[in-house]
Amino acid sequence: MKMKKTFLFILLFNILLSVNLFAAKNLYLSYKKIPSNVYKNQKFEVVIKALITTDNFDKLSTTFTNSSNITVLNSNSEWKKISNDTYENSYYFKVKAGNFKLPDIEVKLWSNDSLIDVSELSATPIRYSDIGKGDERFSNIIADNILLKAYKTKQYNNKEALTIIDIDALNSNLEDFKLKNIEEQGISNLKEWEGTQNLVYYFVTPIYQKNLIFTYYNSMTKSFKDVKIPLILQNELVSTQTDLNPNDSTFERYKKVAAIVIFVFLFILLIWKRNKWFLILTLISFIIAILYNLPNSKGVVKKDSFVYILPTKNSTIFFKVENEQKVEVLQRKNGFIKVLGLDNDFIGWIKDESFGEN
Repeated sequence: MKMKKTFLFILLFNILLSVNLFAAKNLYLSYKKIPSNVYKNQKFEVVIKALITTDNFDKLSTTFTNSSNITVLNSNSEWKKISNDTYENSYYFKVKAGNFKLPDIEVKLWSNDSLIDVSELSATPIRYSDIGKGDERFSNIIADNILLKAYKTKQYNNKEALTIIDIDALNSNLEDFKLKNIEEQGISNLKEWEGTQNLVYYFVTPIYQKNLIFTYYNSMTKSFKDVKIPLILQNELVSTQTDLNPNDSTFERYKKVAAIVIFVFLFILLIWKRNKWFLILTLISFIIAILYNLPNSKGVVKKDSFVYILPTKNSTIFFKVENEQKVEVLQRKNGFIKVLGLDNDFIGWIKDESFGEN
């Protein structure tokens, strides 16, 4: 009898164990797309496929763990239904250094905040390459394709020209765009949607330079491609037909000196002649001399304000102020203020509402 009970107990235990071990799993994960080789700063796509064997669920959640020197650019990406039992998600990553590690990807299946199942994809090794080191024209960009949509060059000052370019790129890292051997350059605007980026970029070159060529690495053809920008100068000065900075204008200096000289001359005549008309003229010249020689007022350009090339509604945007900048006011015109940056020495026009007091 005792042996019979023992046998039944063992049989029941094995049945329960079998049910637990061979219970139907509800979530299976696999890589649908993953590159075998990536490059420094490259933005690349990894597509995850989820096979779900139950209808009793309402959401999927994803977490990334055990990664290094790599960034997940869209960790909150939504899962898309492909068929009755298949879902997919495209995650974009960006490598920072050669010793990177792709994260382990854990996906959870939920129903009314109750966990149904969990699956994990372990990281897959990917080869790494650092390209374009010796190429002086390499712009740091890796993309499936680049399209130069528009470009415009204007006179910046007597020795330099300012060029604005508008670029579209597919599966790229346009945020890393940089031209070598050019001191003054920067991003004016950057937008991104569904794998496509748009970049508005400015740079300053010598006025005699007639074109500029940069290269990017085409990840589809596995080769470097040239992009040529003609620098066709238009007859439009950044400032109003004078030096860029009115403080440096020879005419302005002459006005300041002349105002002081006239005041001194009239003051001497007043002492000599002691005439009330000379007194009036001396007071007027004194006021003018003070106004001409007073230091310019100072303030700040508010964060995220645009700096324009000219004081007009249709003027090209020079760049966007990322952080609050201390400036000196040079001129006011048509609802715009011409400012000189005190920290990074830029000059341009801002709208009245972009200016603030210290």
